[in-house]
Amino acid sequence: MKTFARIITNIVFRLLFRVEVINVEKIPAEGPVLFCANHNSILDMFFLGYKLDRWIYWMAKDELFKNPILSFIITKLGAFPVKRGKGDVGSIKHAYKLLSENKIVGIFPQGTRIDPEKIETSRIKPGAAMIAANTGVKVLPATVKGSYRIFSKMKVVYGEPFVIKKVDEKPTKEELTRISRDIINRVYSLSEVGS
Repeated sequence: MKTFARIITNIVFRLLFRVEVINVEKIPAEGPVLFCANHNSILDMFFLGYKLDRWIYWMAKDELFKNPILSFIITKLGAFPVKRGKGDVGSIKHAYKLLSENKIVGIFPQGTRIDPEKIETSRIKPGAAMIAANTGVKVLPATVKGSYRIFSKMKVVYGEPFVIKKVDEKPTKEELTRISRDIINRVYSLSEVGS
């Protein structure tokens, strides 16, 4: 299913978009990775995995799984649901399990679509920061930029992997907020790369 999906995605994207991928060599060839990116469209997960050899297991909002056809497809592609705003312990544990198996887990740290101009004042979800702090895995920031219109140019930029350094054994709410803001700032700073 995943091989078939990759082939179809590559064909469709080559026909319908002009995708420029920058810094793909930044993706670790092996080992667990927490993949953190901005979020503008449901197409983001496909753009972000378009040129990668490794598969990304996306944490996706549970509303997407209410449509049985869409749920079947994205589940087969490795996506798993998270209930936003409810501290979904089950989805966090699943993310830990995937990382323990040296997989790449993808997450949109802001939890929803946010206007880039309002990112400094927006409320950032702590999920990505908590996973990064508790596992010590490499965090890889990435961004997608473009109009998403058919035949338009889209740009995907991968950043430098980094590891979160905890101040305390169990991160406080304030520390998680700081980590979350750092991750988001790294993600959005990539939009200036190659401009």
